[in-house]
This record gives sequence, structure tokens and C-alpha cells, in this order.
Amino acid sequence: MKYLCLVYLEESRLHELPDEDCVAFDTSIRKSGHCLASEALQSVETATTVRVRNGRTAVTDGPFAETKEQLAGFYMIEAKDLNEAIQIASKIPPARVGSIEVRPVRPIRETVAQKAAASRGATAPTGK
Repeated sequence: MKYLCLVYLEESRLHELPDEDCVAFDTSIRKSGHCLASEALQSVETATTVRVRNGRTAVTDGPFAETKEQLAGFYMIEAKDLNEAIQIASKIPPARVGSIEVRPVRPIRETVAQKAAASRGATAPTGK
């Protein structure tokens, strides 16, 4: 199952985490086969928020919300269950000074495809 691990921390504490620690963890989790994607994000000062209301696009400099901790990066991981995802997340270096939000990925493409196939009365190819 896929999980998204969202890395949150106070930007003022970012200097407490050597980039080398984060890169070493990233290398090890990729080699383990658990990591599907990961990236660190630029400072929250570089954020732009986009909203569309009544057909009009509004663009605002800065993050969506003013909070103590900011989104600093993410890991998309593959884990057998939530317990394994939590174990992996606990090893992400910023967990030492911030927090890691672990959320299951909703398989929206697969769900829509299954609904469409069911409405057509289609069955999956057997490969024969």
C-alpha cells in the first residue's frame, strides 16, 4: 500500500538537520525499495497559493495557512500496512525536530477505472 509521509518542521530548526543525514536516509530508503519518490521543498517564503472560485483564479504569495510548522518535504513510500509505514516514518531525520504526517494514498485512478469497467460490463483480460 502507498503512503505519503509529509515532513513538517519549523524552518528556524532546519539548520539542526545536516543535509548529509537526510541524503543518507534517502539513499537507504530508496535502496530498500520502500521509497517511490521524495523531495525536500524550498523555504515557505517561496510558496505561491492558487485558488479558483466562481471561475476566477486568485494567486497569493506565501503558504496556504500561517502555522508554526511548515511543509518541508515528502516521501511517497510503499509499506505493507500502517504499522510498517509508521516505522519507516519514524526514521526520517526531520522527525527528530518536527513531525511526519503519514497518510494512505487514495487509489483514485484505479477506483475510477473499476467503476467505468463495471458500468460497461467489461471484465479484465485473462491474458490467454
